[in-house]
Amino acid sequence: MKILVINAGSSSLKYQLIDMDTETVLCKGLCERIGIAGSVLTHKGPKQAVVQQDMKDHNDAIALVIAALTDADHGVVKSMDEINAVGHRVLHGGSQFFQSSLINDEVIKAIEDNCDLGPLHNPANLMGIRACMNAMPGVPQVAVFDTAFHQTMPPKAYLYGLPYEAYEQFKVRRYGFHGTSHRYVSQRASEIMGYEEGLKLITCHLGNGSSIAAIKDGKCVDTSMGLTPLEGLVMGTRCGDMDPAAIKFLMDKTGMTIEEMDTYINKKSGVLSISGVSSDFRDLAAAAEEGNERAELALEVFAYRIQKYIGSYAAAMGGVDCIVFTAGIGENDSATRARILKGMEWIGIDFDEEANKGRGEIEISRPGSKVRVLVIPTDEEMTIARDTKALC
Repeated sequence: MKILVINAGSSSLKYQLIDMDTETVLCKGLCERIGIAGSVLTHKGPKQAVVQQDMKDHNDAIALVIAALTDADHGVVKSMDEINAVGHRVLHGGSQFFQSSLINDEVIKAIEDNCDLGPLHNPANLMGIRACMNAMPGVPQVAVFDTAFHQTMPPKAYLYGLPYEAYEQFKVRRYGFHGTSHRYVSQRASEIMGYEEGLKLITCHLGNGSSIAAIKDGKCVDTSMGLTPLEGLVMGTRCGDMDPAAIKFLMDKTGMTIEEMDTYINKKSGVLSISGVSSDFRDLAAAAEEGNERAELALEVFAYRIQKYIGSYAAAMGGVDCIVFTAGIGENDSATRARILKGMEWIGIDFDEEANKGRGEIEISRPGSKVRVLVIPTDEEMTIARDTKALC
């Protein structure tokens, strides 16, 4: 069974074709600058190709993807008839979706209804879905929601201290994101830990966008991101948790509009603004090594916020058995992992600095550590493909 996985952004579209009989990635690629001059498709498989051709919309992008998949030279299938289903990453499923779903008119309507909760992503996800439906009529399409895994949170975790009508009328509550990643690594951690009953995990998805989840018995009980991906940790360019009154204070002081403020806290804040150097942790590490105090401070702030969340989630679950690091920083930045874990012996971690230098799926706690610490590379595309296969 071959499944095409699609992750559509506003001006980009990522894809992977996976043979689910062996869970082998046959090829993957990226369409960039959709609707912008200089569109390009980069295709990676047994043979690679770069196609520079204008893509005015996602229909054009999907057409180019199909051409790449079936190309006589670098393609991996003879015709699209070999593709059995398409799995789509969808950012926001609101509170309607606890799991992935076969796409029909009702599901499309629900994704549309949640566009105000995911204004940058849901419309793009819908464009990808409709483009695939147009190009591959009759082929099953599945929506895998970024928010679904977190819908097991109890009201005490997802409600804000706002007038209750804000929740009833406008759906204002914590939803959480990166759910597909948190689900994948928590399931893998459970396998490694032996599926112990009552297993308490804290999963740390650390990248340019970062979030942490508390998972008990395989179910999410809390997560750091909120109504939007802005809440929670200090991130690459997002401010994370802060006093909401600071927004009006700064708008009064600077004369910024609400749109300018939205850009300020989403794209001009985080470690980028604290360091004054970059949102890329490799640049921050290099600058800190050269004595840049603000770069060092940005790294300290990032680690400190993570330590606070780990501590609070251990308290919320009555303990923790395993902490998992994943995503770009979590998987690859051993120095940041060490910065987070040093000083956390109180929670039961016996950190192994030598093991922390390893790559791939590794354990970075010593044998006998009360709390185990794992690094598990995430694979959201495989999770989407598995869900798609199960539903089809």
